Amino acid sequence: MSVIRKYLAAEIYAATLFVFMAFLGLFAFFDLINELGDLGKGTYRLQHALLFVALSIPTHIYELSPIAVLIGTLYALSRLAGNSEYTAMRAAGLSPIATSRLLLRIGMGFAVLTFLFGELIAPFADRIARQLKLEATSAVVAQEFRTGLWVKDDGRFVNIREVLPDATLVGVRIFEFDRDYRLLSIADAKSGRFSGDGIWELQDITKTHFKPQKVSVENELALQWRSVLTPDILSVLFVQPERMSAWNLYHYARHLGDNQQKSERYEIAMWKKLIYPIAVLVMMALALPFAYLHVRAGGVGVKVFTGIMIGIFFHMLNSLFSHIGLLQGWAPIYSAAMPSVLFLATAVLTMWWVERR
Repeated sequence: MSVIRKYLAAEIYAATLFVFMAFLGLFAFFDLINELGDLGKGTYRLQHALLFVALSIPTHIYELSPIAVLIGTLYALSRLAGNSEYTAMRAAGLSPIATSRLLLRIGMGFAVLTFLFGELIAPFADRIARQLKLEATSAVVAQEFRTGLWVKDDGRFVNIREVLPDATLVGVRIFEFDRDYRLLSIADAKSGRFSGDGIWELQDITKTHFKPQKVSVENELALQWRSVLTPDILSVLFVQPERMSAWNLYHYARHLGDNQQKSERYEIAMWKKLIYPIAVLVMMALALPFAYLHVRAGGVGVKVFTGIMIGIFFHMLNSLFSHIGLLQGWAPIYSAAMPSVLFLATAVLTMWWVERR
């Protein structure tokens, strides 16, 4: 069994690596074409575009993992079936359950790599890529409204006009209210920089106090502002939640919950990040029935094309259930897990049907 496992692993790893290289080459080409339109903005040159494309590759690896593993496994098993090698393995006592266990062991490596890319490598590379482009094009990270960003922080409402690539805040206004939402003060700072431990160092502050009998104004050169907001939390506002790590999404969802704001979108994204590596194993299970279909039933090319269609359908369904769950108020874990559960059930039913043909 050990020899069969090593042989299957070698075939699946080689086929999946080839699929990854083909997909990544295609996506890198499209990314480069998309970046050519920004050449000449500020100091953004071809070398910056190439580096941006290279830093985007980890995100593509994470996003393409299920479909690449599905196609690679499907191709490897179909080729073995076409050469009657899988038939010989079955004659040697390799049952469908034993094959499923082998695929599970082989797929664990893919699942771990997918988790590491999604949680550590891809978010870091994506953040560096965005910072590189923003610095080169002299752009601002985000402006949600014409007046900038608005964030609720405990009993305060914070308006940030600009956030620079190094997480420096420009034009910070802090509106502080009491429990009855009566305005207590407005602090207007020229800039702010995060110093760690929940502390922002604000510069050039003008603070206006509103009291029952009078209004007073005071100026300060520097002021420490303690807040639950961090550069990581603010970064969630500037990128798609699907591109953030589950850890940052968890903290931002808690921040929204603590401030009585809707957090379902970020909770769904967090659960999707946690479940996505398991989807790699589900895709491998879905490829197993193809090993029991002889080549004359369709051919390796048709089976690979079928795998591509299944992978595309999975991505569409994954996105669809996220939106449906958000609209219908489903529990975030259900919205995130439903596509994988449906595909796993399809794999089991297909295997049952193939075994009884």
